[in-house]
Amino acid sequence: MDEMDWALLAELQANSRLSFSELSRRVHLSPPAVAERVRRMEETGVIVGYHAEVELARAGRPVIAFIRMSCYGLACVLRDPAVAQWPEVREIHRITGDACALIKIAVESMIAFEDLIDRLAPYGPPSSTMVLSTPLAHRPVPPPA
Repeated sequence: MDEMDWALLAELQANSRLSFSELSRRVHLSPPAVAERVRRMEETGVIVGYHAEVELARAGRPVIAFIRMSCYGLACVLRDPAVAQWPEVREIHRITGDACALIKIAVESMIAFEDLIDRLAPYGPPSSTMVLSTPLAHRPVPPPA
């Protein structure tokens, strides 16, 4: 990726709804050249999708937590693709250390949180950390230094 690709990526990370015409105006490149560069970043997997950033609390899911799972073996949460489909599950990370997975969840209430913990228990002992606030929710990827 060159400097122009990074300029395009910075603009798209700030607002992925920009048209090729607007992108071309902002980075001083022709719309066909912008379109070609964006398509190339999509094809090579640099850009993997476009989405709306959602404020979880305003969308009815104000209870956010990270749950560490220590579930090595056949009953591991990482081995069950159904868990990734649960609407409360926002992210699943395979990690190192004393746990095998870190799951970010967002639920509508503490009762829903308790229900989710109960659903995770058959996979191993869940250990949770509640999110009190999020000073940095989303950070664009900058070019390497």
